[in-house]
Amino acid sequence: LSPGANLEVTGIDFLKSQNCRLHHTDAYNIKNLVVRRGQPFQLQLSFSRELKATDKLALRFGIGEKPTKIRGTLMSLNPRKEQDLSGWQISIVKNSGKECLLSVTTSPSAPVGKYILNVKTGTNIYKPENSAVYLLFNPWCEGDVVFLAEEAQRKEYVLNDTGYIYVGSAYNIYNRPWNFGQFEEFILDACMYLLDQSKLQLSNKRDPIFVSRAMSALVNANDDNGVLLGNWSGNYNNGTSPMDWIGSVSILQQYFKTKKPVCYGQCWVFAGVLTTVMRCLGIPSRCVSNFNSAHDTEENLTVDIYLNEYGEKLNSMSFDSVWNFHVWNDVWMKRKDLPSGFDGWQAIDSTPQEQSQGIFQCGPCPLKAVREGDVYLPFDCKFVYAEVNADKVYWVVKKVNGKDKYTKISTETRGIGVNISTKAVGQDKREDITAQYKFPEGSEEERKAMQKAISFLRPSGMVPRAHFASTVPINDRGSTPQVLRETVSKTGLKLEINNKEALYPGNPLELAITVKISTPGSWTINLASSCQLQSYTGKVKASLGYIKETIKLEGNSETQVPLKIAPDTYMKTLSSVEDEVLVLVTAIAEVQGTDDKLTKETTMRFEYPPITVQMPETAKLNKEFSCAFIFKNKLNVPLDNCKLMVEGLGIFKMSTFDEGDVKPGRILKSQIICTPTRVGEKKIVAKLTSTQIKGISAEKAITIVE
Repeated sequence: LSPGANLEVTGIDFLKSQNCRLHHTDAYNIKNLVVRRGQPFQLQLSFSRELKATDKLALRFGIGEKPTKIRGTLMSLNPRKEQDLSGWQISIVKNSGKECLLSVTTSPSAPVGKYILNVKTGTNIYKPENSAVYLLFNPWCEGDVVFLAEEAQRKEYVLNDTGYIYVGSAYNIYNRPWNFGQFEEFILDACMYLLDQSKLQLSNKRDPIFVSRAMSALVNANDDNGVLLGNWSGNYNNGTSPMDWIGSVSILQQYFKTKKPVCYGQCWVFAGVLTTVMRCLGIPSRCVSNFNSAHDTEENLTVDIYLNEYGEKLNSMSFDSVWNFHVWNDVWMKRKDLPSGFDGWQAIDSTPQEQSQGIFQCGPCPLKAVREGDVYLPFDCKFVYAEVNADKVYWVVKKVNGKDKYTKISTETRGIGVNISTKAVGQDKREDITAQYKFPEGSEEERKAMQKAISFLRPSGMVPRAHFASTVPINDRGSTPQVLRETVSKTGLKLEINNKEALYPGNPLELAITVKISTPGSWTINLASSCQLQSYTGKVKASLGYIKETIKLEGNSETQVPLKIAPDTYMKTLSSVEDEVLVLVTAIAEVQGTDDKLTKETTMRFEYPPITVQMPETAKLNKEFSCAFIFKNKLNVPLDNCKLMVEGLGIFKMSTFDEGDVKPGRILKSQIICTPTRVGEKKIVAKLTSTQIKGISAEKAITIVE
């Protein structure tokens, strides 16, 4: 070759192992180079001859269909020229012989997505194999709006591919292990497909505000052929029951393969998948569980609950509801679109509850705006504010002369939005983040925030449009904006609800209602208390029994009234519903001759025998080891159609064992032989479901060494 012959590229080395390590992307299970924006990466080019000062050379990164320089979808980088206006930079690190080492730094505000690289030398264009380079958000880069300063937080909120989602009820919280699996095969491609489906303009793909909002819409299938179809009907025959998932991987893989919505999801599944998508794209994210979550359809900050005279909750009366828990997500970013002070955690929610701008999407809404009552800020702060701050108003419905008569018994101002929970950073335990969403109940700051929020939410005289609007006189409805306070009672009436024995399916439910009076004198109390089964969204599935008694108490004393439910009263319901149900106990007490009325409700969950996972504490990369799952049915009822689902990220794919019917006392043992493919601490998650019991989970950690 003569020295002046055309310069041609003969190869590119993407230096994947060193680049990915430095960019914290080495865990992605994909052939291509994955890098984060605003941070340099290196490429090694091989030429047909030595590169000279006069040679023309340009690296061209194109995104989207038919990339062009004019539209800003083609970045053409020339190492001999000044820095591009786009904020991308390129330089020659080392040029020796036919090899040339280049350093490329993308702009910290570049659009994220899949770029196709080709190299132009003179008139030649070289297109490498695996030419797609994936560019992600970069929480390690100070110039990126998703920058997160603490390494421990980045490890948890961006790189951790397992975690917990907190469920249950406010005073009976438990964790559900969840595999986010953002690094597994096809997950990154599924997220790129979602970005394409989002119809976001390219300029908006640089902005986590737009990306997170679009993904909150795309994870549900309501408007846009998105990932998951929600179903709360209790019938999941033609799909997978929401209780049966143990992670996001099989959901996103199925969606990417079929390009059709996956059946079915409920809130924790939507939140688990949205966490996967956010972490996969590089936006720090966490699952947030709000206990006693208000779904206030009228934005009037009250949720009405209707009871009959036995204290049984009535389903059909109200559009509003209180969910035992609701799970959404927080994502971390700067809000340059807002006045200063609203950076940091933002709530987003992909569970389809209410439309926002005509689509089922929610957020990002700054936690600070929720805490301080700035509910007019974008996006959807009013809805999130109500979820954690609404008041609960209890009404008793009685038939009088054939007509329903509504009596307001009590207003509870502190019951909604309690024990807001997420997984702690770097630890397998729950962190309470309620204080990030609200000031302490009853504090001066809380009162001010509430008044500010009310001024935007309830213009004076606005009346809630409840079902029975025509039957209740206006003055009963509390339409004037006021910061409600707990009423101070004359007799110091208090109610407590407990279970005397653990609630095992197949055993009687032994419940007790304690009535206390703290004022001297003789008092007569009318007590009604009921026990029902309800789903986590507050829907009653069965009424199991009630007591109605008149109690006499001498001042400053208490008495305990038992409420016992036989197993055959509830076992049929447990077997016939496909959801996990909670035990709801409601009590109403009225002191005769006074205005003292009180309502108290508690939800409790059933307890189950455990699954034991047996395996070594450590194992070697690419070397087989065996893992056993053992379950003994310690209940005195059989468990029918048992299914065991197991998954270990970086160890083995999701597997299901059909175990059939397991009689009382019988022991199940299943074994899997697995070969780890990644080093580090990994978790194996197991879940057992049956006709009677919907979710017993277990997990165990193992360290994989080289």
